[in-house]
Amino acid sequence: MILNRRQDIERFLSAPGPGVMAAVIHGRDMGVVRERAAQLAGSVTERPDDPFDVARLTSGDLAMDPGGLERELAAISMMGGRRLVRLRLDDAGLERHACEGLERHLAGALNPEAFLIIEAGALRRDGSLLKLASAAPGCGVIACYEDDPGDLARMIREAIAKEGLVLDGPALQALASRLPGDRGVARQEIERLILFLGPGRRSVVTLNELEPFLGVEPETSLTEAALHAFGGRPAATQAELRRVALEGDAGVPVVRALGTHAMRLRRARSLQAAGTSAPAAAKSVGVFWKAEREFVRQSGAWREDSLASVQADILAADSACKQSGAPDRLIAERLAFDVSAFARRLGL
Repeated sequence: MILNRRQDIERFLSAPGPGVMAAVIHGRDMGVVRERAAQLAGSVTERPDDPFDVARLTSGDLAMDPGGLERELAAISMMGGRRLVRLRLDDAGLERHACEGLERHLAGALNPEAFLIIEAGALRRDGSLLKLASAAPGCGVIACYEDDPGDLARMIREAIAKEGLVLDGPALQALASRLPGDRGVARQEIERLILFLGPGRRSVVTLNELEPFLGVEPETSLTEAALHAFGGRPAATQAELRRVALEGDAGVPVVRALGTHAMRLRRARSLQAAGTSAPAAAKSVGVFWKAEREFVRQSGAWREDSLASVQADILAADSACKQSGAPDRLIAERLAFDVSAFARRLGL
């Protein structure tokens, strides 16, 4: 069951309705995908963060244990609420396993009271997962596209109105034109704007007042460290990692920053393969304008196989950092330098 109209999507996210057992939410804008998945999760179960009612799986889990999805869907909620299983599918190579689990669930072979949410990137229309989900009345399919300026303007107005803030027309237009299409990154920028202006100010903000904010670089030391690592600059990477340590971040945030940068590069290369220019692809994946030139340079050198190899190392490092007593900071630093060395071998 494909949902296209905004009102149908909002109605489904608020109340999927009887007989609906699953949803596939997919698209290039993972910020929108995650936001809508979280909204649906809150409608399906009263405790969307309760580990007894909710199982969260990733592509890594599916790769290591293809049958794990079906076992989670067959399980009964320990606390008596509705069972919710969320699968974050960011590896197209595992789509077949997800499709098999969804098919058995829709056929009633598992727990009929369970609800499955699959969060994925852009899926092929002729792929097995979308074909199955689109044809099934018990499964909703929602495609998530990048926000256009009108969507961004509406999101800005709604968010800042809660804090008693209002932007005049030119200020709103300027901010909407500068925000990235990725909703997750855009929301972070709006939150930063509220802190910059001061919540509860209850006055109209003009473009002149907004200009200092537009010139402030939102990148953190974590993001800078990842940018330098993928650019093949070990000295600059080390300097940023020292700053990260002084700011109190341990190993896991560094590993995640490297993973986020790798995903941005993969998404940008995918957009370029579809005909988008390199600068436009960089903007689309949420790269700050000061880093665009460097990001474009990197996207031309990092091939899909190289990024896949590095992402495997990132997943391994993330798992290692979470082991009890693990030297997470050293693991993360070693990973960053390995990425930097890989980048240099690519000619960066």
